[in-house]
Amino acid sequence: MENNSKQEEDQVVTPWEVAAEKGGKIDYDKLIDKFGCQRLDQSLIDRVARLTGRPPHVFLRRGVFFAHRDFNDVLDAYERGEKFYLYTGRGPSSEALHLGHLVPFMFTKYLQDAFKVPLVIQLTDDEKCMWKNLTVEESQRLARENAKDIIACGFDVSRTFIFSDFDYVGGSFYKNMVRIAKCVTYNKVVGIFGFSGEDHIGKVSFPPVQAAPSFPSSFPHLFTGKDNLRCLIPCAIDQDPYFRMTRDVAPRIGYHKPALIESSFFPALQGETGKMSASDPNSAIYVTDSSKDIKNKINRYAFSGGQDSIENHRKYGANLEVDIPVKYLGFFLEDDTELEHIRAEYGAGRMLTGEIKKRLIEVLTEIVERHRRARAAVTDEMVDAFMAVRPLPNMFS
Repeated sequence: MENNSKQEEDQVVTPWEVAAEKGGKIDYDKLIDKFGCQRLDQSLIDRVARLTGRPPHVFLRRGVFFAHRDFNDVLDAYERGEKFYLYTGRGPSSEALHLGHLVPFMFTKYLQDAFKVPLVIQLTDDEKCMWKNLTVEESQRLARENAKDIIACGFDVSRTFIFSDFDYVGGSFYKNMVRIAKCVTYNKVVGIFGFSGEDHIGKVSFPPVQAAPSFPSSFPHLFTGKDNLRCLIPCAIDQDPYFRMTRDVAPRIGYHKPALIESSFFPALQGETGKMSASDPNSAIYVTDSSKDIKNKINRYAFSGGQDSIENHRKYGANLEVDIPVKYLGFFLEDDTELEHIRAEYGAGRMLTGEIKKRLIEVLTEIVERHRRARAAVTDEMVDAFMAVRPLPNMFS
């Protein structure tokens, strides 16, 4: 989808396309200004640690989740003894997830465990059917396959409801969709999402579907009588347009505005001009990749900030701003001391690109193999249990 505003100087960030301006990388400060969210500061991170009694997740410590809307209000309410629920989702457009897809789920699991709150996970199989060249049946099949990868992240079945739109939308959920739709004019939705006259009406009508889980009454089997319950949405910042619309509507239909905590993009192996793409297998590390695949992709495709010769590298050091292996280690290497050591040594030219890539291959291979083992243990019965419309027994305990 083309972004028709020139003021972004060719930086495009929508729910369906992410691209930096030519030859550059995503300017997150510009995004914060454009979207009107707030930067996540150290005082909020410290507050999460204090309220949960846990060290902040690596994604919080390292600024992977870097922006928010009203996260402080959720923490205020939590401190007063008021619980909230989490809502995140996945558009099932491919058989397997890549590491970029795992980021919000890894962080959401931390939030669920730390705050001991319920979670709803929306699989937008209807969206992918409308945006991709997929049949209804294929979209449904992919949703179920993706649910296995999500469950493999370790979510607590007694606090988690996973649903696909094709299966669940109706009843109270549909009533909220209609309430939302009545509040959003065609001009407004075009302004937010950039739809054109060439887009079919399914696309124009979809935003209320992604907005509805922000309101507790969409889940009467979970939250009957809890219409005042707040919602916190962990997501990548490209999803922000949906929830700007939702937050505008919320007070008009009698609900709290959903709060958001938003992440930067997991960059493609080739560099930071956008995010990993499922349409280019060599831009991403998949959870189905073998250790040989991971080694090959990192060595061949991961963009290096090292110099063109060992002599120059020793002299000038690596450019850490553009080095993808260092950025990936920033996401997935747990040890802060080791990461700082690598950054200092590599930046000074005392460590070489090959050494950094070798360490990254070790870290990613361990993550992918652990995920693969967990996914192999997910049965169809387990998927059915997570997707069953039922009360959650340990919802707030």
